[in-house]
Amino acid sequence: MPKSLVIVESPAKAHTIHRFLGDDFLVKASMGHLLDLPQKEMGVDIANGFKPRFVIIRGKGKILNGLKKSAAGVEHVYLATDPDREGEAIAYHIAKSIRTDNRHVYRVAFNEITKMVVKKAFQNPGRIDRAKVEAQVARRVMDRLVGYKVSPLLWKTVAKGLSAGRVQSVALRLVCDREREIVGFVPEEYWTIIAELKGKKAKPFLAELIRIDGKKPRIPDQPTADAFVNDVKKKPFVVSDITVKEIKKEPHPPFITSTLQQEIASRLGFSPQKTMAIAQQLYEGIELGKSGTQGLITYMRTDSYRVSQQAIGAVREYILNTYGLEYVPRRARMFKKKGSQEAHEAIRPTSMSLEPKKVKKFLATDQWKLYYLIWCRFVASQMAVAQFKQTTIDINAEEYLFRARGQKVIFRGFLQVYEEPKEEKEGAGQELPAGINVGERLTLLNLLPKQHFTKPPPRYTEGSLIKELDERGIGRPSTYAAIIGTLYLRNYVERRKKSLFPTELGIAVSTILVNGFPHIFNVKFTAQMEEALDRIEGGKAHWSGVVEEFWRPFSQALVEADAKKQEIRQQLQEPAGVVCDRCGSEMVIRWGKRGKFLACSAFPKCRNTRPLVEVEADSEEVCEKCSAPMVLREGRFGKFWACSAYPRCRNTKPYTLGIPCPEDGCDGELVEKKSKRGRVFYGCNRYPKCKFACWDKPVARKCPECGYGLLVEKSSKIKGDYLLCLKCKAEISVETEDR
Repeated sequence: MPKSLVIVESPAKAHTIHRFLGDDFLVKASMGHLLDLPQKEMGVDIANGFKPRFVIIRGKGKILNGLKKSAAGVEHVYLATDPDREGEAIAYHIAKSIRTDNRHVYRVAFNEITKMVVKKAFQNPGRIDRAKVEAQVARRVMDRLVGYKVSPLLWKTVAKGLSAGRVQSVALRLVCDREREIVGFVPEEYWTIIAELKGKKAKPFLAELIRIDGKKPRIPDQPTADAFVNDVKKKPFVVSDITVKEIKKEPHPPFITSTLQQEIASRLGFSPQKTMAIAQQLYEGIELGKSGTQGLITYMRTDSYRVSQQAIGAVREYILNTYGLEYVPRRARMFKKKGSQEAHEAIRPTSMSLEPKKVKKFLATDQWKLYYLIWCRFVASQMAVAQFKQTTIDINAEEYLFRARGQKVIFRGFLQVYEEPKEEKEGAGQELPAGINVGERLTLLNLLPKQHFTKPPPRYTEGSLIKELDERGIGRPSTYAAIIGTLYLRNYVERRKKSLFPTELGIAVSTILVNGFPHIFNVKFTAQMEEALDRIEGGKAHWSGVVEEFWRPFSQALVEADAKKQEIRQQLQEPAGVVCDRCGSEMVIRWGKRGKFLACSAFPKCRNTRPLVEVEADSEEVCEKCSAPMVLREGRFGKFWACSAYPRCRNTKPYTLGIPCPEDGCDGELVEKKSKRGRVFYGCNRYPKCKFACWDKPVARKCPECGYGLLVEKSSKIKGDYLLCLKCKAEISVETEDR
C-alpha cells in the first residue's frame, strides 16, 4: 500500500513522476485549479478588505473528494504542482481542503521533470509560499473587479454578452492604436540611387549614393532622381577609402516564454497556444522507449535567462566534443533580464545526452520541431561568437559619395548551430570583390534609380504583440498565450496572413474602455500593477493594499463612465441614411450581440429594427422562396447569402467563391469560413463529404509544374507575393502567373 500521496496538475505529469518514485507513492492529478471565484457572482467582498470567496469549481467536487480520501489513507502528502503563482495557488487550495484528512502536507517544486531532480526535490520538501499565493489572489481579485464592473457598461452601450479584461483590454488597445496609425498614415515618396560598378581586376558590385556635397541626399520624386542620374553619370568614379574591420556577433540567450513564442511563431507559424501546449508535453514527459518516460525541457513558463552551473558545464562539454575547442568560449556566457524571477531557469533541454536526432523517433513532428529549436538555441547560447570581415568602400564621383558595404564570414561560431535570418537590405549581404585599391578609377556599368515610399508601422503579429507586452511589462509568462486567445475568442481581433486586425467590435469595445477608463486601461498603469504583483510575490507588499491601490482610481472611473454611458452610446451610433418604414424617423446603425444592425432613432417609442448589409455584393442572386434580392452577410462562421426581406423571410444559402474544389471526383465549390477562434480559412461546400481545406486564399489557376487545379496566395518579406501549389509545392511568381 502506498505510504505517500503526490498531487500534480495533469495525468501526463503524474505518469512521469510515478515512474521515478515507485510504488511507495500514489500520484494523482488535480486537473488544474479545483477552487475559484464563483461564476455567477462577483465573489469579492469589497467592504471587507476585498476578501475573496473561493468555491469548488463545477465538476471538480468528485476530484477533490477523491484526493481527500486518498490523503486520509497515507502518511504524507506532497504537493508537486508547477513552480509558479498558479501552481502555488492550486497547492494552497488543496492543502486547505485536505488538512482535516492529513496534516503532514509538504510542498515540492522542481524546474525539470527528470529522475535526479525529482528525487532530490522529494528529499528536501518545503512549505507553500504564501507570498506567491497572495500574488495570485491579488491578480484574480483585480481581474474579477474589472470583469464584473466594466462588462455591464459594454452591455449598456454596445451589446449584451460582451466582456472586458484587465490585461487583455490593454493588449486590444495596442492592436487598435496600431491600426489607427496605419489607417491615418500618409506615405511619402523618396528615391535612392544605386551604382553598379566594376574595377579593373574585380567583378561588379553595388554602391549606394549616401552624400551630395557632404549632406544626406533628398530625392523626393522621379524628376529629381533623373536629374541626379544624368549629372552623376558624367563624373569619374574614384575609390577614396577602403575600410576593413572584423566584427563579432554574440548569440542570443536561451529561450524564455516570450522569446519562445515569438521565435516559434516566426519560424514555424505556431500560435502561442499551440507552442505552449507542445512545450507542456515536452516538460511533463515523453516515453523514450527503454529509457522510460522523461521530461525533455525545463519549465516553460519563465522570464529568467538564468541557467544552472551544472547545465552550463554539460553544454560546454557537449560543444567541445561535438564541434571542437575553438567553438567553446573561454568563459561561460551569463545572461540577465531586468525584473525577471531569477528563481526559475531559462527554457533548455534537461539532458545533453538527449540529442534531437536520438529522440526524434519518439516525438510527433511538431514536438520534434519545437524541441529541436529549443536545443539549438540553448547550445548556441554557450558557443563562441561568429566573426565577420566587414568591408566598406567609399567611391567619390566629385561631389557625390557612393558607399558599398559587404561582409564575409571568417568563423561561423554559434551560427554553426543556430542560423539567424539573413540581412534583407539591398547590397548589405554582398561579398565585395578583392583587387580594388584606393585611387582606382572604376567603370560605371549602370545607375539604378529606385522609387520607395515610407511605410506605416507593421501590424502586430502574435509574436510581435507578445514581444511588445513583454518589453512594456504587461502580463507575465503564464498569461501571454491566454491574452491572445481571449482576444480571438471574444471576436475582438482576427488573424489574416499572420497579422492581427482589430474587428469592428474590437475597435468599438476599445474605444469605450479607453474613453471611459483612460487611467485604468493604460499601458503604464497596467505595467505598474504587474510590478506590484511581483512585490507581493517577493514579500515586499500586502495583497489587499495593492488591490486597494488599484480600486481607488478604478471606482472613481466607474462613476464617471456610468454618467457618460448615454454619450458613449451616441458616439457609437452612425446615421444610416435610411428612413424607418414604420414611423418615418431616421434609422441609425447600432451594435447588437450578433454585430451591427439598423434601429429606429425614435427608440424606445419605435422599436423597429432591420438587418444591416455589412458586405455589399454586385450580384443578381434572388431568394428562391420570396423572390426578394439576396444580400451578402457575414456571420460567426463566415459569409452567407441572406434574404433582404428578413425577418419576414429567413431564407439563407452558402456563399461560394466560384472556385471548383480541386479534390478528384468532387463537384463542390470553395467557400470562405471562419474557425471557432475567428480565423478565416477556405473549404469545400460539400463538407463533411469532402474535407478539403486550406488557410491561404485560393486562386483558380492550374500549376504550370504539375497541373494541379489550385494555387494559393503566399507572401514573405524576402520573396514578396507569390503563388504556391498545394500539391507539388512549386512557387510561382505573381508576375509570371500574370503573363
